[in-house]
Amino acid sequence: MNNQYNQEEIEKLRDLIKDIDTAMFTTSTPEGLISRPMMTQEVEFDGDLWFFTMKDTEKYREILHESDVNVSYAGKSYVSVSGKVEVVEDMNKKRELWNKAYEKMLDTSYDDPNVVLLKVNVRSAEYWETGSVTKNAVNLFKKMTGNDETDPADMNKTIKFQ
Repeated sequence: MNNQYNQEEIEKLRDLIKDIDTAMFTTSTPEGLISRPMMTQEVEFDGDLWFFTMKDTEKYREILHESDVNVSYAGKSYVSVSGKVEVVEDMNKKRELWNKAYEKMLDTSYDDPNVVLLKVNVRSAEYWETGSVTKNAVNLFKKMTGNDETDPADMNKTIKFQ
């Protein structure tokens, strides 16, 4: 974790993504952007996001050429995270984050030399809180009746980490 991160911002982002198992991981290719579903590691967010992948994938080759990525989450809230990705081959870290689901999903074990970790160093995050069903229904009713005085600029917030 980088000490310049604001603890409140980290806690806010941690709270927004903690119950969302799958993220869309976006990389850049010569043809454009591509997003893939990825399972976020069950580790307490401290400014970095962790994912497993294999070296023999297009995604791996793409991040070797362009380290800027986006990770998006959709659940009770919507979160878009921008950052730089780095490949981590530390065996202890792979062992720490590995679980049986990956063994079945990737059809291998953490000590396979083809398995690597992707560490996304978060630079910024933008989020939209959807709130409760009741709150959403009230907001929808206000919009439908023309009584919505909500400033569109208040619909989302941005967190800058660096």
